[in-house]
Amino acid sequence: MPLPKTNEFVFLPKYRVWRHLTYWSCHIVIWAIFWIVTGSGYSFPRQVFSMIVWTPVFIFFGYPLVYGAIPRLLLQGKVWQFLLVGVCWAIAGLLINGCYRYYVYVPLQQYLELDHIYAQKTLMPLPSSYLCMTTAVATPMVIRFFKLWTIKQRDLMLAQQERITAQLQLLKAQVHPHFLFNTLNNIYALAMESSPRTPEMILKLSSLLSYMLYDCRDEQVLLEKEVDIMKNYIDLEKERYGDKIDISVNIEGDIQDRYITPLLILPFLENAFKHGTSEQLEKPWMSVDIVVKDHQLKCKVVNSKDQFVPFHENGVGINNVKKRLELLYQEKHDIKLKDEGDFFVVSLLLNLKASSNSVPGKIGDHFKRYMHEDPLPVN
Repeated sequence: MPLPKTNEFVFLPKYRVWRHLTYWSCHIVIWAIFWIVTGSGYSFPRQVFSMIVWTPVFIFFGYPLVYGAIPRLLLQGKVWQFLLVGVCWAIAGLLINGCYRYYVYVPLQQYLELDHIYAQKTLMPLPSSYLCMTTAVATPMVIRFFKLWTIKQRDLMLAQQERITAQLQLLKAQVHPHFLFNTLNNIYALAMESSPRTPEMILKLSSLLSYMLYDCRDEQVLLEKEVDIMKNYIDLEKERYGDKIDISVNIEGDIQDRYITPLLILPFLENAFKHGTSEQLEKPWMSVDIVVKDHQLKCKVVNSKDQFVPFHENGVGINNVKKRLELLYQEKHDIKLKDEGDFFVVSLLLNLKASSNSVPGKIGDHFKRYMHEDPLPVN
């Protein structure tokens, strides 16, 4: 039978009996050695026998605190109640220790006719015996506390991850119709003009919809595909504006085999077209620069605007991108928005991953690999 992994042995219920047997066996042996080293005068077998006889008292004294007071008081934040129960139980332990020694431990040694029996004349416990009993309780209490605390922290992290996932789904649900609405307006304008470019526009819109409906289900997509969709969107806008707008797109570096969260760049373009170039009376312009170097993406979107009209940097699209960056990339990104009067600049610095197996922002993934995917029992 193969040995269980450490975290399996500590947390799974099927190893509960083995956990207890292992702990008490170690406790008995360690204290037996301790008493010999401190010069008790008894042999190792005699010390082991004594510790085995005392083990039921240790269990009776310790388990109510381990399985009652810690989960129901300490981990519930009732610290003062826990301390009060602990003090009262410690006082009761004096009586438990003395009674057990007087009525069980000494008579049992006499019955077995063992030598060097300490004659118990009162119910007061020996200090050394009481110390052994309290340490026998303190150790499993510490173990139990950190075990339950670890499980509680794991549950909190999983709950946070579920909350973040729900937030991301909501943000995506907001982004999709936002893009669709504006693109349909573009196609509608061309259709009203009976433009022969309308079928091509519909084909590119179909590509956008396919990307949003299927590819955006994944937490990460190829940067190359995100860039292609970005170009499609720019082409759709070019069809709408024609020669009225000057657009330059510059892509540098290796964008292959790099992964990015979907729909991070598109909202910047959409926001630039909607609130920048469309509101400008003179010929508008826009530049898009994407540079990939050493697993780092630098994206800069600059668009002209009316210098007397403040730029709407808190639009739906940009706000969604900000929230998603905070949730998914946390400290691995930097975004700057700057209104320069007659033009607006969006700069995004992002750490990319070379593989979709390692996704930034998956809270608790390393923790789950260590602690198992399934919820851990508290027993």
